[in-house]
Parts: sequence; structure tokens; C-alpha cells
Amino acid sequence: MTTKLAIFEGKEIRRHWNEKEEKWYFSVVDIIQVLTGSSIPRRYWSDLKNKLVKEGSEVYEKIVQLKLKAEDGKLRITDAADTETLFRIIQSVPSPKAEPLKLWLARVGYERLQEISDPEKSVDRGRMNWQRMGRSGKWIQQRMMGQEIRNKLTDYWKSHDVEKQDEYAILTNIIHEEWSDL
Repeated sequence: MTTKLAIFEGKEIRRHWNEKEEKWYFSVVDIIQVLTGSSIPRRYWSDLKNKLVKEGSEVYEKIVQLKLKAEDGKLRITDAADTETLFRIIQSVPSPKAEPLKLWLARVGYERLQEISDPEKSVDRGRMNWQRMGRSGKWIQQRMMGQEIRNKLTDYWKSHDVEKQDEYAILTNIIHEEWSDL
């Protein structure tokens, strides 16, 4: 398990990588402080938690307690949330600072719904994102073909009783080494 700081708008956000689940957990109080600018973010989060519980929201049930380093340098238990839960919390924060993030989440959600109805849009989005990252057309084509080949191969493996994650990892690594020479 790894604990690291992330910086958002000059403020530190404590986060923790859970290797078993393969996901990040973020300090809810740190996020609340950034989104609201509150000088008492713990109180703000406490009030918001109570409001969410009264409204019947299941968000609080998904909060985990983690020991994260506090300002005094000691490990203290704090509420933490994974990315999905954090997005739901952000949507509940009535703050002008949260509004740009809420608009972005709405746009991303809308785009995702469009991609579900027309999967070609997600392929085009992937291509555009790689172009923005500076990848060449040749690299993008190889990557996309590699994904298609990998999908066909993993379907084949499933039908031939390759089940263990380690087996998938080894076979995937072989494919990656052949494709990238790394």
C-alpha cells in the first residue's frame, strides 16, 4: 500500500494506493477543503455526511477509514473515498469552486452516454487523445491493432481454459514485449 500526496490548485490532497483493489483512495476532507475553501473542512464534511445520510444517499457507506499522515506528522484515521465515490461527493458540494468540476463531470458523462450509443465515438476519442499526447499516426495504428489482436487472443485463451491472472499477465507481457521491444 502506497500513500502519496497529490497537488491540486496548490493544495495537498492525501491519497493512498490500494494494491489489492488497484485503485486510489483520496482524503475526503482534503477534497472538501479545495472545493469549498472552508477553514473548517472537517465540520463541512461532517455536515455534508449528515445531509447525505438523511437524503438516503449510499455514498457514506462507500467511505473507508484510512490512517493518513496529518499536519502534525502523525498517522490519523480519516475518511477516504475512491474516485467514483469522490465524484458523487463532489456532485453534492454546493460551492462555486465545485461548479467547474461538476460541469466537466456532466460533459464527460454525456460523452460517455454518446459513446455507448455509438462505440465508434470512443475509438475516435482514443485516437484524438493519443494525438494530443504527441503519438504518431503509425504508433496509434499499431496500438489500436495491438488491442484488437489482444482482445481476440484473450477470447481464445478463455475458450481454452487459461484462467489465472498470472497466466494472463505473462501472456500479455509477451505480447507487449514483441510489440514495443521493451
